[in-house]
Order: sequence, then structure tokens, then C-alpha cells
Amino acid sequence: MSQSRVAAVDVGNDALKGLYGDLDSELYIPNVIARDIEDRPIIGIEDLDTKDPLDGLHIRVHSPALQENNVIYRVGNLATKSDNASELDPGSSKSEEDQTLIMLFASLALDAVQDKNEKQFKQNNGVVEASYTLGTGLPLREVKEGKDVGYRSQLLGSVHQVEFLVTPKHQGKKVNIKFDDVKVYPEGFASFINLVMDNNLNITNKDLIDKRIIIQDIGGLSTDIAVIKDRNVDDDKAQGFNIGVAESLEKIREEIRTKHGVELDSRRDVIDIITKKNDRNHIMVKGSRTSVHDITDRILLELAKKQYRHLRNVWQKNSQTEIAYFVGGGSIVLKEYLKSLNNKLDGYNIDFFEDEKESIWMMANAYYKLIKDFRRKNGLEQQPKKGDKEHATSSK
Repeated sequence: MSQSRVAAVDVGNDALKGLYGDLDSELYIPNVIARDIEDRPIIGIEDLDTKDPLDGLHIRVHSPALQENNVIYRVGNLATKSDNASELDPGSSKSEEDQTLIMLFASLALDAVQDKNEKQFKQNNGVVEASYTLGTGLPLREVKEGKDVGYRSQLLGSVHQVEFLVTPKHQGKKVNIKFDDVKVYPEGFASFINLVMDNNLNITNKDLIDKRIIIQDIGGLSTDIAVIKDRNVDDDKAQGFNIGVAESLEKIREEIRTKHGVELDSRRDVIDIITKKNDRNHIMVKGSRTSVHDITDRILLELAKKQYRHLRNVWQKNSQTEIAYFVGGGSIVLKEYLKSLNNKLDGYNIDFFEDEKESIWMMANAYYKLIKDFRRKNGLEQQPKKGDKEHATSSK
């Protein structure tokens, strides 16, 4: 029997972020898929194996968990170039979308076929038999609705197969994915874990551990607001909203197309325009550098006001809150707008992560810490050396 490998996967609305094994592998894949044919045309097929698999991820996915089974997809970077590219829609539930599972299975298959895993996973008739212990999460709203139970059961007890078609380095390989265990965490609690603990769940931020904290996690399609008190998420006060940055990014994309005649491939292109270090909020129109500041400012400020109203409402109901953290990819996009609004209005004690990578990878990091701790408690991992550091209590 193959040894189970740890996977901590955040299937974010903008991109999948995954950490694997003993942090020996990580994957970042834009959350975009597109239906395709088996023999996708490519130029220079003799050079296929010199290219990055992430730029040519072309797979067939078979799983009883999927509503549409045995379908061929372009995934990630390759899908962003397709006319029929699909991104998750506002209002959708992450736990009920095939796209969430396709992204998850694709990432695990990519990890499984790495050369370093040849000794860990056995092969039968050319098929890699991969076993994982998975830590992942869902928006607070979906967990409160009990959707995490169904999501977990879809993954456990079945074999999910990914076949690499015209994919660099992996063409023709198949991976059977089985889960030895799956833990689905509420995203708000995961944010708190990552704020205050290291990989052994030792307290690293004693200044924060006993404070009353609000964590506002702004994603692509949803926003989670967790209220932390006595080292636990207050389940009654935690809230989830169907509002993220995706809809605003689509508005920006559409206005740029209408006003400037420039067709951007995906929301990812819009994010690049509004977050890049140089020439931010500028695009090229017929070879000329052109500002789209008027479009981005108006639309993002409108979204920031909605997010700020949510913060104000939660803070008013939790008046003894000491600090609010804005986390997630959406917080990076809205950071300057939220800071400006706060300075003009209530002046709450708010903070952001200046390290953008840390903010984007926060959920995956938290899932990794939690799933490793789960394995240790069940005798599947070596216990960390005992020290003087205290441990926080975990959410129910």
C-alpha cells in the first residue's frame, strides 16, 4: 500500500494554492478551466517535453464526485487562452461546483507524477496509485450550512482518476487519487491559525493570541468575517457573504473592452493591471500606454465601501474588538481604498499583510499546519519536540 502524502490545498476563486509532503512542493494554478478535445493542436510537438507542465495542463478527469464525468479540460494557464474559459460565478457554492474538484484533482495529479514521488507511490500498469491526507477548506457560509459534510464524503471512499493528455513532460500518464482522510476547515478559523501559530501549532504571536480579533477574508466570490474570542471562532457571530472581487473585476474587464476595445483574457489579467509594481492601472491600446485609472478607481472604491460597511456592522456588534485583519487576495486589491475610507470615516484599528505572498498563501499555510497536527494526534506524524511554547485551543 502506498504511503499517504500530505496535501494542503486552497482552491481559491482566483487561483489554487497547494502545499505538499514536507513542504517539498508547492503549486499555484489559476482557477480557470475550459472544455477541450483529446488531440488539442499544438505547434512544435517535438519540443513539448521542454515546456512547463503548468503552461500546458491538458487532462481528462474521471470521478464519481463529478456531475459531468470523464470530460477533457484545459486547466490553469492554458485555459486562460481559450475562448470558452470558465471561472467560478458570483453566487456559486465552492463545494457544489465541478470546477473546484477538477482543480483539486489536477493539482494532486501534478504533485503525484513528480520524479521525487516515484518511491512513495506505486505504479500498476503505468498508472500512479496516489494516496493523500488532505487538508482544505470552504467559506464560512458553506460550513455553517453543513456543506462541508457532503464535500468531504464526495472525496472519501472513491477513486478519482486524472489522465494527462497533451501535457508537457507527463503526456500519457494516469494517476488514481485516493484519500486516506480529508479535513475540511472553515476559512475564518484557518486565517486565525495562520496569524498566530507556526507549523507545529506553537504560539508565535503572543500579542495577538488573547485579543479579540476580527478577520475579514476577501476572496474572489465571497467574504468571510470571523470573530475571534478566547482563542476560538465565535460561531454565532461569524458571517459569510456572497460578495468578493470577481464581479468587480468582470466589470473592469467589460468597461475596458467597451471603452478601449481591448479584450482581456481573464480576471487574472485585470488583477495584474491593478496590482503590478510598474505602470499600475495602465494598458496598451494600439501600442500606446493608456491609463484605465478612472475605471478601476470607480469600481474598486464602490466595492471597498461595501466591504467597509460589513466591517462596521460586525465591529458595532462586537464593540470590544481590538484589531481587524484584512486577509486574502481581495484584500491586496482593495487595500489602499479600505485604508483611505477608514482614515476618513471610523478610524478602526485595522491591519493588512504587507507581504502579498503571505496573504495569498495564508489559507494553504493554515491548512498545512492543521492537517499536520491532525496526523500527529493520530500517530501518523512524528511529534514535535516539547518546548515551553503554549498551544491554542482548536475550533470545534
